[in-house]
Amino acid sequence: MKITEVRIFPKAEEKLKAYAAITFDSVFVVHNLRIVKGEKGLMVCMPSRKKNDGTFKDIAHPITNEFRSELEKVVLDAYEKKLAEAPATENQTI
Repeated sequence: MKITEVRIFPKAEEKLKAYAAITFDSVFVVHNLRIVKGEKGLMVCMPSRKKNDGTFKDIAHPITNEFRSELEKVVLDAYEKKLAEAPATENQTI
């Protein structure tokens, strides 16, 4: 399975930097991945649902560490590219 498209939707928030949607093999899409600023830099969070006890559970996620690393790299690279394409004034607020 290959990632065939990544769409980035920047947000001007302190921790939430963007939402992303990824398409696999041009036939299956996963929405609401989040790019967030953590203590160790940017990271990709999988879409999740809030449970009755107040905790969150991922509703879609990679099974292997290798694919998680590949997915994170592709999404973060697309995010950096999107920032580079934005006008200078937008880069200051994203």
